[in-house]
Amino acid sequence: MAQKRSRREKYSGDNKKVGILNKSLNFIEVVGNKLPDPVTLFVLLSIITVIASYILSNMNIVSEYETLKDGVSEVVKVQVTNLFTKEAMANFLTSMVTNFTSFAPLGVVLVSMLGVGVAEGTGLIDALIKKLILSTPSRLVTIVVVFLGVLSNIASDAGYVVLVPLGAIIFKSFGRNPIAGIAAAFAGVSGGFSANLLIGTVDPLLSGLSQSAANIIDPSYVVNPTSNYYFMVVSTFLITIIGTLITEYIIIPRLEKSNNPDNFVEQVEVQNEDSFKFTKSEKKGLIYAGISLLILLIIIGIGLLPGGMLRNPETGSIINKSPFINGIVVILAFLFLIPGVFFGIGSGKIKKDSDIINSMSKSMSSMGSYLVLSFFAAQFINLFERSKIATIIAVDGAKFLEDIGFVGIPLIIGFILITGFINLFVGSASAKWAILAPVFVPLFMRLGYSPEFTQIAYRIGDSTTNIITPLLPYFPIIAMLIKKYDKKSGIGTLISLMLPYSIAFLISWIVLLILWMFLKLPLGPEAFIFLK
Repeated sequence: MAQKRSRREKYSGDNKKVGILNKSLNFIEVVGNKLPDPVTLFVLLSIITVIASYILSNMNIVSEYETLKDGVSEVVKVQVTNLFTKEAMANFLTSMVTNFTSFAPLGVVLVSMLGVGVAEGTGLIDALIKKLILSTPSRLVTIVVVFLGVLSNIASDAGYVVLVPLGAIIFKSFGRNPIAGIAAAFAGVSGGFSANLLIGTVDPLLSGLSQSAANIIDPSYVVNPTSNYYFMVVSTFLITIIGTLITEYIIIPRLEKSNNPDNFVEQVEVQNEDSFKFTKSEKKGLIYAGISLLILLIIIGIGLLPGGMLRNPETGSIINKSPFINGIVVILAFLFLIPGVFFGIGSGKIKKDSDIINSMSKSMSSMGSYLVLSFFAAQFINLFERSKIATIIAVDGAKFLEDIGFVGIPLIIGFILITGFINLFVGSASAKWAILAPVFVPLFMRLGYSPEFTQIAYRIGDSTTNIITPLLPYFPIIAMLIKKYDKKSGIGTLISLMLPYSIAFLISWIVLLILWMFLKLPLGPEAFIFLK
């Protein structure tokens, strides 16, 4: 029958007609794939960082930036720390365990996987995918995956853990290339990090830093967590549309033309609707899961009521330093765990408590390679931060734009570009903004621009290069996920896949910001582009 086709038939194509874009991306992929294994790469980067710290510290390179401490403005001087000393090496040796255990993505991934493992092991995720496939027209699957990727940012970094693998599974279920599903989901989750329909965990963090920087000029200035909300909402739809177009018209055609079917680990089959009909046990399981989810959401809702346990006990805030935001990863794990358990009970997959534990254990057993990667990535990140090289790059890069005297739109574009460049080396959004804000917020205020406007310009640059930097903690994990479907892939494959998204997001977001400037639209509630 013509309904089932092997991946060789579906993804083979005429390689003779290769455009300039595909040639460029193919070159990037080839060069990138010559990079060492991610673990080896982090080891080499750690060695290079130590050597560079020794050289740069002896050159007496000093950078300085202005910050606010206890309401008083002070100048902070930064010099590269020599890591090639007895004291530094001894300190690194004794901190290797804590570097690993305090590695931020580690807890997020492992805790999330406890819940996801149960939902996957009992068949809940497969059943939900069936429902999605039956209710979503194939022509809309890409836009749905990208859109959900953008929205997943509300759950901290869990989108990397949950949605990106699901993107591959969903695309595969539709008979499409699962690697394209990974790219679409990753573009939404990471490339659209500063777009959402809801206020997320990063908003109060960045607004607090923006306010501190603004207080250097105006001690009474207040920057609210909702200061970029209107722009974020519009950006959600912009990123969803652009991400969908890039996936459909660049990524999928490129995969069809350039992928060698012999490299694929699995075959993709086009399924007909009958193969996704629910069994009686699955229907019963979904009813049980739905009821348990509803009860869980009601409990969470009660906790969010005024005076509830999920609000900040001092301020009553849901967003700012509340148990709800601080515990969002655990809450997400329960949102998978509880319905997963009840789905298993309803469908007959869970008959005793050991079945639940076995599902958790199975999901943890698949994390071995991730744990190895996390250990070496954590050591490199710690060395890079301790050396102060990252700080020097950020401070000097920021001052470069200030010194060349850009004004107006060229200044805005230049600031976004330098932020995107710095993001290739310094992954933490808050760490970069803590350094850049005291330089650029006062500078922009002197030119008449509000701190809220400077902040959104920063967020654009920070988001658009997330998906092309190997220093993003989740980047090697996504690369390993692609290897599950293409055994010859590597870091270069992922970079070449995501570069079109990065460029398109950057250009479209800059255009949107310039249009926003001309129309003088508010960025959020009581937040405007220009100072009054």
